[in-house]
Amino acid sequence: MLLCAGLSTRLGKLGAERPKPMLPVCGIPILAYGIANLVAHGIRDIVINTHHRADVIRGELGDGRHLGARIQYLQEDVILGTGGGLKHALGLLDPDGHDEPFISHNGKLIFDLDLTALVDAYRRAGDILGMMVVKAVPNAREWGAVNVQHDARGPHVTDILGDGEHMFCGVHVTRPSVMARLPDGESDSIRQGYLPWLRAGERVAAYEHTGGYFAEHSTPERYLESNWALLDGQPLRHPPTRHLTGVDPTARISASANIVEPVKICAGAIIGPGVTVGPYAVVGEGARVERSITRTVVWAGAVAGVDDSGSIIT
Repeated sequence: MLLCAGLSTRLGKLGAERPKPMLPVCGIPILAYGIANLVAHGIRDIVINTHHRADVIRGELGDGRHLGARIQYLQEDVILGTGGGLKHALGLLDPDGHDEPFISHNGKLIFDLDLTALVDAYRRAGDILGMMVVKAVPNAREWGAVNVQHDARGPHVTDILGDGEHMFCGVHVTRPSVMARLPDGESDSIRQGYLPWLRAGERVAAYEHTGGYFAEHSTPERYLESNWALLDGQPLRHPPTRHLTGVDPTARISASANIVEPVKICAGAIIGPGVTVGPYAVVGEGARVERSITRTVVWAGAVAGVDDSGSIIT
């Protein structure tokens, strides 16, 4: 399940136009990166919960066939949270009542996570409530610190939102019967789920992510940093396209324009005369650039005109 029912309020005007999981990074929606990684690991049946601007998600992803996936949607008229959203979706996640494990994945992530290794580790862990993907970071408290300890059974979580050297990366594996224990209505899978269950003596395993790209896009600054990282060639094992950088052959570029790599200029974009694009610029499909830009993202169909300013043009 890809969790996509947030309001995107920290993004300000950006979030009003597009839900966070659909922000274009190098011209491709964030959700497409997550789906590409799932499909590459053999996971094609995907549930997406929606709320804010669900029309954008459904309109651009459709049934997922063009991405190699089979997508089902579940609208939340009232936001149910990371736990309530999962409980609300159990009819789609476990239609046969077999209580098979599933992956919960935050929709705002571009995450080069080995999902096959994660599921294998979950199956080896034995009797656990779930397995949280965590990452050691110097500022763990800012992310809601996770305390990870090791014993004979492997790494496991002993506390969340307290002391610790790890952050929760927004991905976990669990079973429908576990999420069914959450209260009805709005709930958080951590605050109303794993945390009180841990304190009652139950076990949550940890999967320590030590390599590969990880980015979440809750603020404009983080969103821009992710574009620059991928333009710089940050490797992804399973990108949604081989061409995260470069100039699409259908782009129309004036003979007097100057392109300074790294850039991504998408299909049908128009670059005007005398304009310098780059370094670090993304021009979306059908966008038009009439002034020089650097460290700027221009969304599909937008115009970077002489009177425009700012580093994100929508």
